[in-house]
Amino acid sequence: MPDSSAFPPATPAYPAADFLPDVTARLRAAGCVFAEEEARLLLAAAGTPADLASLVDRRVAGEPLELVLGWAEFCGLRIAVEPGVFIPRPRTEFLVDRASGLRGPGSIVVDLCCGTGAVGAALIAGVPGELHAVDLDPVAVRCARRNLAGTGARVYQGDLFRPLAARLRGRVDLIVANVPYVPTAEIDLLPPEARDHEPRAALDGGPDGLAVQRRVAARAPAWLARGGHLVVETSLRQAPSTVEILTRSGFRAQVARSEDRDATVVIGAVQ
Repeated sequence: MPDSSAFPPATPAYPAADFLPDVTARLRAAGCVFAEEEARLLLAAAGTPADLASLVDRRVAGEPLELVLGWAEFCGLRIAVEPGVFIPRPRTEFLVDRASGLRGPGSIVVDLCCGTGAVGAALIAGVPGELHAVDLDPVAVRCARRNLAGTGARVYQGDLFRPLAARLRGRVDLIVANVPYVPTAEIDLLPPEARDHEPRAALDGGPDGLAVQRRVAARAPAWLARGGHLVVETSLRQAPSTVEILTRSGFRAQVARSEDRDATVVIGAVQ
């Protein structure tokens, strides 16, 4: 959920505070755990009572809060989201944390399956560099271009490494890959907010959830420079298999885990 304290609140042109109790009650009745905080965010986003009613109706109907607001908070950044994109998760901030320590100023970074561009945006906000972001989905690419505008990043539509320029082969310092890793049979077990409102292609990692990881690991060594790294988000359960996948592709792989964020990444170093 976006952090209401991360950004200055808007000032609606109506007495928004008067609506807070009723909006909170509606959200709580709909099962929203953080009803009052969500209510404050919706009040700040609505310019009129009619706007507010529409936003609340969408949220009560089960639409993810981030899509209702049009943005998600990620690593202190406001990331634009729109229907049809994968919403960046707080746990993926751990991937950014781990990846940030593996690069310096001017490094060449490739963000695969970039979605909204949140990971790349956070990385170059911390340490400027040359960023190339790739996604197969045109909606995601449009959203990423919006979020990365003005950063100098290049965003491509295509399948993994395919759209990248040949000049990058052997020169990339860091590849980050938050690729789909939910096993196909488990898609229907996801929360409705993900299952019903996010593109299946951004969730479905194949029979064991690792199909895209295998493709990334097999091709990444040809693109990485000496001393380069591949950082992959995975699940705790799948981490041993992800390590094996990277090891078979020639990486020295290790698992990093954040219990606080319930986040797991595997870091592969070029040998």
